[in-house]
Amino acid sequence: MKLNIGCGNDLKDGYVNLDVVDYGGNQIHNLNKFPYPFDENTFDEIYASHILEHLDNFHNSVTELFRIAKPDSIIVIYAPFFLNTKYFGEPDHKIPFSIRTFDNYEYIENRKLKFYEKWKLNHRTNYKGKAQFEIIEKKFITSHFSALKWMDFIVNLEPVIYERFFAGIFSPEEVYFKLRVIK
Repeated sequence: MKLNIGCGNDLKDGYVNLDVVDYGGNQIHNLNKFPYPFDENTFDEIYASHILEHLDNFHNSVTELFRIAKPDSIIVIYAPFFLNTKYFGEPDHKIPFSIRTFDNYEYIENRKLKFYEKWKLNHRTNYKGKAQFEIIEKKFITSHFSALKWMDFIVNLEPVIYERFFAGIFSPEEVYFKLRVIK
């Protein structure tokens, strides 16, 4: 089974479409109320496009996605980058997203750590939760305007460094994550 959480008008065939409002064909549930109306280990894939930044509590939301996802399932997330007007221009946005948003939940065994990952490992703020994900891919999307798409390559050469030193000058529009659930 596949879940399209916070579906809005984007009702996807082959998915359980879930949102707080009836868009005609979706299940209705307040996404800030836990648990969601699904059993543990229900979904093989979860698609979350521009929804997590609207929720009240990141940790609780991520933990709930982990609960309803099957082991080794895939979670795809799109969110506005916090320095872009797509984030701060929308008053309903509550949770800022950066390229490092899932660092505290990253499963990092059996691989060589970068210098900032070694430091972060000892400073995790995931409340000792059990939600863990392998980050298969994380990248910036600079723009959906075709004349600027070529910038994706440059900003994603080393996105953490780009975010730290250059994102305030040329802000990407979105961040994208592809996560594998580790249970």
